[in-house]
Amino acid sequence: MTNTLLDHHYQCLAGVDEAGRGPLAGPVLAAAVILDERRPIAGLDDSKRLSHAKRLHLSAEIKASALAWSVAEAGVAEIDRLNILNASLLAMQRAVEALAIAPLMALVDGLHAPALRCPAQAVVRGDSRVPAISAASIIAKVERDRWMTAMEDRYPGYGFAAHKGYPTRRHIAALARLGVTAIHRRGFAPVKQALNQSIRDLSRPLVPDPALPPASL
Repeated sequence: MTNTLLDHHYQCLAGVDEAGRGPLAGPVLAAAVILDERRPIAGLDDSKRLSHAKRLHLSAEIKASALAWSVAEAGVAEIDRLNILNASLLAMQRAVEALAIAPLMALVDGLHAPALRCPAQAVVRGDSRVPAISAASIIAKVERDRWMTAMEDRYPGYGFAAHKGYPTRRHIAALARLGVTAIHRRGFAPVKQALNQSIRDLSRPLVPDPALPPASL
């Protein structure tokens, strides 16, 4: 792509990114951020390239300095119904619509942009190239990690605070040992396998479905 959109000045440019496409459990979260050009933030980058402590620090600074920011989610049922790509786009759409200031333009990390009321452009590796997208990446990652960590006490034994729902060996082993919870994505292969095992082993019931806290702020 050319640099036209990246170089063009927009009075209200929103950066948009998501966190949680790869995990086996939990919602996908998206953030939208409109930075204040008068209050630049040093150190913005792709959230995956930052330490946990740095993400926490930057997330707080972004929230304090940005003209507007928002977080939205697509839940597990929506992921299973729509597929993870479409659920991610839905979460992004919700995040942009939740901004207190309507953006004139949205730049979205990745290959696809959601349908929005304003013009939108997907930017490959945007989370490391566009400061507003970097900011959205950081907030989305911090908020989703916080949500998954809260599930540690609700579902002991799965290790959600450590792996945040990603398919680690510990998580796969816990699925086989403990079964599928209400926050697992049933369309993902390891979860399907655990469900099939639970059907074969009727002595292992599914974990009850408690009321879940909202991920959005």
